[in-house]
Amino acid sequence: MTDSKYFTTTKKGEIFELKAELNSDKKEKKKEAVKKVIASMTVGKDVSALFPDVVNCMQTDNLELKKLVYLYLMNYAKSQPDMAIMAVNTFVKDCEDPNPLIRALAVRTMGCIRVDKITEYLCEPLRKCLKDEDPYVRKTAAVCVAKLHDINAQLVEDQGFLDTLKDLISDSNPMVVANAVAALSEIAESHPNSNLLDLNPQTINKLLTALNECTEWGQIFILDCLANYTPRDDRESQSICERVTPRLSHANSAVVLSAVKVLMKFMEMLPKDLDYYGTLLKKLAPPLVTLLSAEPELQYVALRNINLIVQRRPEILKHEMKVFFVKYNDPIYVKLEKLDIMIRLASQANIAQVLAELKEYATEVDVDFVRKAVRAIGRCAIKVEQSAERCVSTLLDLIQTKVNYVVQEAIVVIKDIFRKYPNKYESVIATLCENLDSLDEPEARAAMIWIVGEYAERIDNADELLESFLEGFHDESTQVQLQLLTAIVKLFLKKPTETQELVQQVLSLATQDSDNPDLRDRGYIYWRLLSTDPVAAKEVVLAEKPLISEETDLIEPTLLEELICHIGTLASVYHKPPSAFVEGSRGVQHKRLPGSAGSGESVDSPDTGSAAGVSEAPPAVIPSQGDLLGDLLNLDLTPPTTTGPPPAPSSGMQMGAMDLLGGGLDSLLGGDLGGSPAMGAGFGAPPATMPASFPPPVSGGLDDLFDLGGSVGMPMGAYSPPKSIWLPAMKAKGLEISGTFARRAGVIQMEMTLTNKAMSVMTDFAIQFNRNSFGLAPAGPLQVLTPLSPNQSIEVALPLSTVGPVMKMEPLTNLQVAVKNNIDVFYFSSQYPISMLFVEDGKMERQVFLATWKDIPNDNEAQFQIKDCHLNSDAASSKLQGSNVFTIAKRTVEGQDMLYQSMKLTNGIWVLAELRVQAGNPNYTVSLKCRAPEVSQCVFQSYDAMLKN
Repeated sequence: MTDSKYFTTTKKGEIFELKAELNSDKKEKKKEAVKKVIASMTVGKDVSALFPDVVNCMQTDNLELKKLVYLYLMNYAKSQPDMAIMAVNTFVKDCEDPNPLIRALAVRTMGCIRVDKITEYLCEPLRKCLKDEDPYVRKTAAVCVAKLHDINAQLVEDQGFLDTLKDLISDSNPMVVANAVAALSEIAESHPNSNLLDLNPQTINKLLTALNECTEWGQIFILDCLANYTPRDDRESQSICERVTPRLSHANSAVVLSAVKVLMKFMEMLPKDLDYYGTLLKKLAPPLVTLLSAEPELQYVALRNINLIVQRRPEILKHEMKVFFVKYNDPIYVKLEKLDIMIRLASQANIAQVLAELKEYATEVDVDFVRKAVRAIGRCAIKVEQSAERCVSTLLDLIQTKVNYVVQEAIVVIKDIFRKYPNKYESVIATLCENLDSLDEPEARAAMIWIVGEYAERIDNADELLESFLEGFHDESTQVQLQLLTAIVKLFLKKPTETQELVQQVLSLATQDSDNPDLRDRGYIYWRLLSTDPVAAKEVVLAEKPLISEETDLIEPTLLEELICHIGTLASVYHKPPSAFVEGSRGVQHKRLPGSAGSGESVDSPDTGSAAGVSEAPPAVIPSQGDLLGDLLNLDLTPPTTTGPPPAPSSGMQMGAMDLLGGGLDSLLGGDLGGSPAMGAGFGAPPATMPASFPPPVSGGLDDLFDLGGSVGMPMGAYSPPKSIWLPAMKAKGLEISGTFARRAGVIQMEMTLTNKAMSVMTDFAIQFNRNSFGLAPAGPLQVLTPLSPNQSIEVALPLSTVGPVMKMEPLTNLQVAVKNNIDVFYFSSQYPISMLFVEDGKMERQVFLATWKDIPNDNEAQFQIKDCHLNSDAASSKLQGSNVFTIAKRTVEGQDMLYQSMKLTNGIWVLAELRVQAGNPNYTVSLKCRAPEVSQCVFQSYDAMLKN
């Protein structure tokens, strides 16, 4: 009889009966009772009252019974932690059982019991099992470390389990290696900066060796781990690709996709002219095609991944168009995905085949699919110019079918074709106008209205057509209302005498009778334009439109790179980065493809250079100060007036037009307002001057105290840290900002590189700072005078003043910034080296130096070590003087040079220093004294960076 009998009982008082059976002397009866308990537990009955009786059954040699008891324990240990302690002794004993299955079972169960009290007892048995002679026990113990880390991370680190886990990567058994990699990857995910998986060529070699012999899920763990490695050069890249390629023929589709992910990443480093590169492209196609013969759900996942691959490397599948043709019995989600890929692969070579197929699809019965097929024909016309004529005639044939939804989709795509090929296919407008009455969907109505407005001069009854839409203006959707308003204004500018009443009617409907702010604003703009300067209105409304791009739905390049690194995961199905849908405290790392061979991009590697250089700490994109949003969201983001006289308004314009638009109109009409809108303190005024310096100290003769024989050398240039990324493109809708701070000729500058990694043009840049420790504020607008096109970068130097509002920050040199453009406002924070604030008149007289040093309390003195610095005292003095750290005097005591130095910050704070340099010793000692001791740490970091630069 099967185990189903255990689930059929509905007796009352059975807990009492079960208790008696659990305490029976007969082994069979005991086992039956435990099975009944597990069955009750499975269907949701509360059998926690039997906890002590079930725990007593643990003392058995029967593996089946032991498994059942362990199952019960896992379920109820959390609600009965004190009782669960009773089981600990048996666990510890089972971990030393001669049977490896029981040892593994014990350690697995202990890892699943999430009770803090038990966790401490788990450490010793786990340590033994990690070094067990049996690989089955070791592989189970490896996973247990990850579970334990999830419960108590500190305990795992203190007990040294992470090091043991790293050692298991060199294990002789491939399954142990795979589980160790899986456990370390799991732990690393919750600690993104821990560098647990220290991947180097030796480790990679071990993983690749294990790859051939472990189970399919083990292979996936190892391949995912390999995908996080960045090879040193193209030779290593090729070697890894060669050893991963055999996985492409694996029966498990997850293994195939993981292998594809590794190859897609490492191909970036292979030179395109390499023979192997071509071979690899050919090898990638068959496994992807094979995935499409699986069941529909797997096909869908494969298609979503192929969609990403085709966007990155269309050449892989360019000859495989036929496999993406839709089958009659494909589910709709597979059909739509195949259609998308067909358009991406469409080219001059296969367009005839594709169009014939799409025309066939447009006669299907599935409405959603037909709509998408008609849109696809339009996209093909835009993508492959040679096919445009054939696509238009296909669309006209479909319009003749008079099927309502087909006609509406056709009109929407024909509008796009007109935008792509102006003055080429306008002969079809008459056919489109015949179908005007059948349009009931907002998008189709809006497209038709656009066509009528755009080509009003070619349509005799354009005013009648638009007037027919105007009758039910308030019942239309916003999209149609906006389009109708623009179309009638276009019509008025082309035929002013015939349509004056019509334009007044629509402007009145849009401004006085509408409660939609977008519609009202557009109505007012047109009204003012038409009433003040019709010539300018014509230039604005009837301006030549830019041609639309081929692929409007491509994923943004930075996002695509990240998604390629997540092939085979949910991110590649959603087409969203993990951070968009993974909740909880786990840090989600943003992955990037390595720089391609010969591109000049550096491969991501740990930053070299001093840790003490302030600017080298990656800036937090989400600022830490609680009041940041309060301050930055209250910014005045309206365009300011310029410092010079305003340009004269264009002829016939009344100044009343300016009031409505807050100064926004003159740039629209060609007036040059001197740069883009800007934010914040100090804009519209000349750069603020530095605060007045302290009175010069009195000169005094302390030659007897200081030996001034040592020359101090000529100063070098001021230190400026290397640029680092402040605002990644992922966080700013495609805008990437990298930058640094520099002091040039007494002026602090914020030097930035703005890069547009989005697919649209960026304009109207402006910047503002939050209150900060030293009152830094922009001394002028952000000068980005030309629009920033996609994939373009621009260098900008923003002069800074130090007369802005002050608020102590943590850390002291933290600067929180808001940057605005036509897309949005973005926030980031960065740290500036305090050396930027050292002023040029920071040299104290020696007598004043001595008096001040004595006057500052000894509690304010801080001492620091500068390690690995190989300059002599003269070179160090010269280097520091370039950044306004002035050496007042130097003396030598027992072979040790002592430099006495002063510097003054922009807010008038003096910092005094004693730098000790011992010949042959690369470690310097610097003692700093200051009336504001909180700046000492920042000054030391700048010292370290300046001397090692």
